Amino acid sequence: MGETLKRAISGAVYIILLLSSILYSTESFLILFGIFLIISLFEFCNLIQINRLIPIISGASLYLLITILSNYDNNKTVDVSSLDIVLLAITLLISIKCIVFLFDNKNHEISNLSKYLYLLGYITLPFVFITKISFGVNDYNPKIIIGLFILIWTNDTFAYIVGKSIGKHKLFEKISPKKTIEGFFGGLIFAIFAGYLISTYLIKPSVQFSDKSILIWVIIAAIVGVIGTVGDLIESKFKRIAGVKDSGKIMPGHGGVLDRLDSVIFVAPFIFLFYKILYYVS
Repeated sequence: MGETLKRAISGAVYIILLLSSILYSTESFLILFGIFLIISLFEFCNLIQINRLIPIISGASLYLLITILSNYDNNKTVDVSSLDIVLLAITLLISIKCIVFLFDNKNHEISNLSKYLYLLGYITLPFVFITKISFGVNDYNPKIIIGLFILIWTNDTFAYIVGKSIGKHKLFEKISPKKTIEGFFGGLIFAIFAGYLISTYLIKPSVQFSDKSILIWVIIAAIVGVIGTVGDLIESKFKRIAGVKDSGKIMPGHGGVLDRLDSVIFVAPFIFLFYKILYYVS
């Protein structure tokens, strides 16, 4: 079987599985991303070379606990809003640490403390925020998470196409030699256009954000275009230090689950922060 055909089949299976779980029910969505989290933890532990058992058990347990408290705690034993703020603060601080790590050209060693911080704030908690984003301002709305993935795919696809076609200036050659500045802006522009289409044809019919839907989704698209690209570069740096091309081999032609979700897991806390700001302002 040719490499292109393998890539097409595994990509199609991934998209079908993703969309089916999102659309079928809240529980199937939460379960699938719990499985994705476990696989991502496994792959990331391999990248940073630490024992896998404890991080996987701890990460999966934390995800399960927060999911239950956020969605199935009828007695409201925990103030979910306060919990969200604490978790968001931790995640954003570790995200900033990841960005500093990306631009630090002097030190390629990762301390043991940093490894466990990355496992918490770069892998585990972002999966929690992916699930929280899907609930919007009220109940579970599959259109929101589907819209987010469409933006990610649009940005990645057109960054590649534009970069391949007219890209001449490298974006971050030391980490990702194929990425170009032209590709970055091409992906960003098409993502913003996709955000407009999503707000008009996918989100607006549900009156999720009323007349502000277009502006909101254009901003989300811009966040995806910029922050998502940073997330992709950060994972590339972890792989470069580990001396590997892909985080795993579970998806033939595409690499690992972390390779497919590197942008969305890094951007999710920032979109959730935008949601919070939007809620308090409105």
